[in-house]
Amino acid sequence: MTWKINRSNIEKVDRFQITIDEVVLPNGDEKSFSYIDFAKGICVLPITANGEVLCIKQYRHVVKSWEWELPAGMIDPTDIMPLDAAKRELEEETGYTAEYWLELGSFYPSPGSTTEEIFLFAAAGLIPTEQRLENSEQLDLHKLSMEEVKTLIQKGEFKHGAGLAAILRYKFITD
Repeated sequence: MTWKINRSNIEKVDRFQITIDEVVLPNGDEKSFSYIDFAKGICVLPITANGEVLCIKQYRHVVKSWEWELPAGMIDPTDIMPLDAAKRELEEETGYTAEYWLELGSFYPSPGSTTEEIFLFAAAGLIPTEQRLENSEQLDLHKLSMEEVKTLIQKGEFKHGAGLAAILRYKFITD
C-alpha cells in the first residue's frame, strides 16, 4: 500500500531541491517526510587494454578528505541518454574516450533520503584525449590493477558508493 500525500512543500537550496510531504501512512498515522530531489547520475568503470582501472583520487569538501573514486557525475538536461553523460564525464575527468561500453544497470544510493538514481557503465578500448576538469574538481588520475583496487576496497580506503556498485555489477556480469 502506498502513502497518501496530503500536502507537499518544495524548497530549493543551491543545487538541491528538498521536498517535505505531509503523508498518511497505511496504518492511518500522519507523518512529515522529507527527502532531496537530486539529479540522476552516472558512474564509469574505465578499463585499459592492460586490464588496469582508471581511478581518480579527488578532494571532497563534504567529508574534507581525498577519496578514491571512479569517474562519475550528473546527467545534464542536454543528455539524451545516461550513456551520453557517461561518455562526457569519462573524457572530462580522465582525458579518455572509449570505443566499447557495457551497461551495468542502475541503483538508488540512498532511497530513504534522496530520489537519486545512478546508471553504471564499464568502458574499454580507451583512447587518450584531453582532460577537461570543472573549476571545482581537484583530482589526480591513477591507473591501478584490479588487484590494487580490490586491496583499496578491502582496506576500506575506496568508499565511493557508485564506484563500489559499478565494480560489483561488473564482477557479477563478467565472472
